[in-house]
Parts: sequence; C-alpha cells; structure tokens
Amino acid sequence: MISCEIHDYVEIVCTYRYPIKLILKSGEVIEGAGLDTRFNEDRRECLLLKTDGDTNLVVLSDISVLEVCVENPHVRRVSFDTESAT
Repeated sequence: MISCEIHDYVEIVCTYRYPIKLILKSGEVIEGAGLDTRFNEDRRECLLLKTDGDTNLVVLSDISVLEVCVENPHVRRVSFDTESAT
C-alpha cells in the first residue's frame, strides 16, 4: 500500500498525462504516459499506463521510482521506497 501523498502524485501525473519513466523494484524500466488508476483482476491498485499505442496496468506497490520526463510545476521524481518527492 502506498501513502496518500504518493498517491496524490500519481493522480497528478494522470491528470496532466505527463510522460513518465517507471523504475520497478525488479529493475525493469517502463516509459509511457499515466492515464488513470485502476484495480487489476487480483484487486491490486495499478497505474494505467499508455505505452507505444497500447495500455498496461502496473501495480503501484511494484514501483520503486516514478520520474516525470517533462518540466512541470508539480513533480519531477517520486520515490515509492522512501515516500519522498521532488
């Protein structure tokens, strides 16, 4: 489960459809645009991510770092592990 503060940043990314880079706890890197949050078939909260014309669900608790790839006034980088943002 992620904190409310981190969840707020995820919502901002989705609201503005910012291009983002996700670094998962497994080390995998995924790039795309955040669209929304949803629950998967296992009822785990996910980020709906648009990648190369396709959409994928990424489990929020699997994310280590979220980086926004454009200048913006809201957020640049969110660490899910330390629950901090810049």
